[in-house]
Amino acid sequence: MAGRRACIVGGGMCKWGVREASYIDMVQEAAKACLEDVPGLKPTNIDGLLFSSTFVGRRSVQANTAPVVAERLGLKPTSICARVDVLCAGGSTGILLAKGLVESGMADVVMVVGCEKLYTPERWQVQYDEIAAIDHDWDAPQGIGPPPLWFAMIAKEHMKHYGTKREQLGMVSVINYGYGYTNPKGHFQRKLTMEDVLNATEIAAPLGLYDCCPLTDGSAAVIIASEEKAKELSDRPLVYIRGGAQVSLHSVSANWPGEHLGDWPHLRLAAKKAYANAKISPKDVDVAQVHDCFSISEIVEVEELGFCKKGEGGLFVESGQTKLGGAIPTNTDGGLLSCGHPFGATGIRQAIEILKQLQGRATNQVNGAAIGITHNLSGSCVEHTIVIYGREPRK
Repeated sequence: MAGRRACIVGGGMCKWGVREASYIDMVQEAAKACLEDVPGLKPTNIDGLLFSSTFVGRRSVQANTAPVVAERLGLKPTSICARVDVLCAGGSTGILLAKGLVESGMADVVMVVGCEKLYTPERWQVQYDEIAAIDHDWDAPQGIGPPPLWFAMIAKEHMKHYGTKREQLGMVSVINYGYGYTNPKGHFQRKLTMEDVLNATEIAAPLGLYDCCPLTDGSAAVIIASEEKAKELSDRPLVYIRGGAQVSLHSVSANWPGEHLGDWPHLRLAAKKAYANAKISPKDVDVAQVHDCFSISEIVEVEELGFCKKGEGGLFVESGQTKLGGAIPTNTDGGLLSCGHPFGATGIRQAIEILKQLQGRATNQVNGAAIGITHNLSGSCVEHTIVIYGREPRK
């Protein structure tokens, strides 16, 4: 099987937001949209299923979910049927695993589907679940778990060491909501002004309401197949999964690997490994989907991914470099801030946007986009996962 190449063939998502729907309902909606995106694909063509979710068991009282999902989707996996749980990076991890399965010859066509049912009127339940996603013995008892508090500390450290301004955080939200305004399946379809952002309810200083991604229910699905199968299933331009990387250097906050919280060496290492694996450099990337769970995270990420110098992420965003026509249009479908963040589905939603960008069918199209990147962090920024896509295969 030497020389096999994995491609992303198509994808779809359900409407994201506050849903009166079960996780099975949303998975079925996303899978239907995915199959509609690949008219030549039938459920019988799919030999593998990877289901990405972290909280489905806590919210649905259903363990061993992958076979249940396969049954409800009419799939009969013969190569792989498994659940992937890496919190926010579950979807992109599933895509990397599917790539390996296809290129090894173990699978030909794999559906990667992710879903979370996160919103609940009982807000204590949300925080209780969030704390379960970090080191439960060490960090959780100290109250470090709720994400806004953690990323507020990151923002303060970045401001202290690099002079990042509150308005630069706000610009991330303004730009990404502007992109999301045209995304009918995202959580929000509204535009923001800087005044909206700066006058919003404070969540954890310096972060306000619009600096934080919402609690979102949602599902997304993609098809990963061998190059040969991809050509059979679709007449659209091929999009190859050129490479990727995943790095985790710590779990407990006391073992943070950087000099301070605004310094993310684990992301720098993941980027270095991913670029080497895909045989590209940062300057080759045309469009990016980064993990803007909070406005500050995008500012740090554009630095560590090599799109600008360390410490200049705020200026980079403020000067319009993440807009269409800028150096690296980023989160062109609205990102986590506007689309929402149902953990296991986010990396898959990002992949769908990059697929459309590279095939020239995105709503906010980047002219001539040939290489795209997705990035997810997990938990309290303890793990970084990158996937790189291209119109041409890795040479």
